[in-house]
Amino acid sequence: MLNKLIIIIAIISVQILSIYGQKNVPTVPDGYRSMTTLKIAYVFGRLDLIEEKRVVPNNIKKYSNLVYKKVGNRSLKLDLCYAKNLKKTAPLLVFIYGEAWKYGNKDKYLGYLIDFAKKGYVTASLEYRYSKEAKFPAAINDVKCAVKWLKLNAEKYHINPDQIAVIGGSSGGYLAMMLAYTSDVAEFESGCNIEGVNSRVQAVVDLYGPPDLTDKQVIEATQADVFIGKPYNQASGIYKQASPINYLTKDDPPTLIFHGT
Repeated sequence: MLNKLIIIIAIISVQILSIYGQKNVPTVPDGYRSMTTLKIAYVFGRLDLIEEKRVVPNNIKKYSNLVYKKVGNRSLKLDLCYAKNLKKTAPLLVFIYGEAWKYGNKDKYLGYLIDFAKKGYVTASLEYRYSKEAKFPAAINDVKCAVKWLKLNAEKYHINPDQIAVIGGSSGGYLAMMLAYTSDVAEFESGCNIEGVNSRVQAVVDLYGPPDLTDKQVIEATQADVFIGKPYNQASGIYKQASPINYLTKDDPPTLIFHGT
């Protein structure tokens, strides 16, 4: 561990020094905030498996930056893909990126949008407000509004509104679960200006997202305090209210959960 720490310090030092005098700073791959974080990830064997830049093939129709909601001056957007030869409606897969509710990019899942569109699905990747912009439950309201918007525009984009799955990684997995388990909770359904459409989905895939924000490990290891706006010892009731596990009923959609090391 000491050797890795020394390597990290060296990387950061070299990176800072190398910035000076550079005319063209290299483009950072998707999933990383800087070349420094990329190199640190390499040292620890934590390279993002979806960092590759993808080109949309000619047989895939891609809509970029469709505005599904406006909050003040902020336009929340989503990208959508389907095969150009798709003639009927198809199941929709909605991808929600993670990054601790603090930052992220909907382009992160472009590879999945393309690959599943090739298999006959309609696919979408959405953005939402970060914790620095608005606290709980803003991000949950946003992802629900995205699903409602997609349902409202289902015919235009070949979507079967009764066959929708949401998929998310890390905090995105958390948002996917909250979206799916609270379709009957009024306080999470607000702020969309879309009447007569619910946010109910038919399946959930959670990639290592926390189902219980009151869990000690989650409290210590995540950015939940930033997401909630207060530390657990000052707002335990809100942490409970914000935990997907507390909304589970037999009527909720089936959920596939992946965890690993």
